[in-house]
Amino acid sequence: MQRDTITVNIQGQEISFETGKIARQAGGAVVVRCGETMVFSTATAAPNPDPTTDFLPLRVDYQEKFSSAGKTVSGFIKREGRPSERETLMSRLIDRPLRPLFEEGYYNEVQVLTYVWSYDGVHAPEPLAICAASAALVISDVPLIKPVGAVRVGLINGQFVVNPTIEQQTQSKLDLMIAGTEDAVLMIEGFCDFLTEEQVLEAITIGHQNIQLICQTLKLWQARVGKAKNRDKLRLSSKELYQTVESIANPLLEKALRVNEKKKKK
Repeated sequence: MQRDTITVNIQGQEISFETGKIARQAGGAVVVRCGETMVFSTATAAPNPDPTTDFLPLRVDYQEKFSSAGKTVSGFIKREGRPSERETLMSRLIDRPLRPLFEEGYYNEVQVLTYVWSYDGVHAPEPLAICAASAALVISDVPLIKPVGAVRVGLINGQFVVNPTIEQQTQSKLDLMIAGTEDAVLMIEGFCDFLTEEQVLEAITIGHQNIQLICQTLKLWQARVGKAKNRDKLRLSSKELYQTVESIANPLLEKALRVNEKKKKK
């Protein structure tokens, strides 16, 4: 694969996606940059599913390298060690919007690994990490239905700011992480300082508008450099099976839903 780069402008901040230079043996490998902050993500899947598995075995890891901020561990253990609470929570933020978008019946083991390689103290890596993981899956052979984008929205001096800098976040009354596709919002995480419902909805709308730009860019990139999706091993349940389960479960559910007493429900 030849080196290829695509960029998207989010409220004056240029986010670049690059592939084809690092980890070319992975299913998909992407370096995302914003300013001097750099996030690297790979997506790799097993060639065949385990015949005993009837779910998607997806592993998502996020790690912030000490070297990304120019630090060197001086203790006996020279490496980062186990994931911190922040890294675990960030792994979940990446997992949450991506997991529902794998095609039904895809049970191959998938690993999505994301690392912060450089941190400039200005541009936050969190939304970049979700975008990087999404981009790696989009250009890989893993059958992801559609691209996912993510942004952070802040409210500073009455103005909504998308992907505010670290300094701007200290002045913001809103810290809202939003992830979604071109069509819908999939995840909202954050807090605010006594905002109205209308303000929060406006923040979500503004965030989703910028997510749409990211998703459209990734869709164009997929058409340009993406691999053919591996749909040969999809295991789909037959319509007859669904009909059989419905015929057995529906009468039982109808009776159970009519029970009002708490003890009897148990």
